Amino acid sequence: MTAFDPPTRSATRNIVILISGAGSNMQAIVDAAEREGWHQRLGVRVAAVISNKAQAPGIEQAQRAGLHTEVIEPPQFQSREAFDAALMRGIDRHAPALVVLAGFMRILTPGFVRHYQGRLVNIHPSLLPAFAGLHTHRRAIEAGCRVAGATVHLVTAELDHGPILAQAVVPVLPEDTEHSLAARVLTQEHLVYPQAIRGWLERPHSF
Repeated sequence: MTAFDPPTRSATRNIVILISGAGSNMQAIVDAAEREGWHQRLGVRVAAVISNKAQAPGIEQAQRAGLHTEVIEPPQFQSREAFDAALMRGIDRHAPALVVLAGFMRILTPGFVRHYQGRLVNIHPSLLPAFAGLHTHRRAIEAGCRVAGATVHLVTAELDHGPILAQAVVPVLPEDTEHSLAARVLTQEHLVYPQAIRGWLERPHSF
């Protein structure tokens, strides 16, 4: 091996993606992993996609991509803690290096967050710390913001907080509605989320 050869990795590192809906960010990550050769270059693969909704269109997309999929629905469980415990069992079967929230519409329990501390990432449709929570685009317009965007961050017990990994910025146009701004931000989410994940995986701490 020369000084310019990449380090040899003894095992593949797995990513597990959690979704609740269309899975467009999930698809952007899967596409980037294929296009950029994450498996060959980084020893990384998307191992599974798990949804909390059986009818989530993203599950069909993942299946078409040949990915392992699983549905774990909250009504089957008597508490949030019981659901999260089952979700953890489903995730941990894949020994994930990273767990990615891609439109996963659940508030996770502190125990879940602790279990994946430092390897649980989320994307939020605002420039955090501004507009944590819901209705981010409407609130940005109502506040007269000139820019909006999206933030990729590590998940902590505090909702929509945690160390920021990357942000994407878009202008707020005079004619913008909540929906037009959301569409423009989503386009940037599809770019910044895979980039941030790849950057996290390339850091020495993630080996």
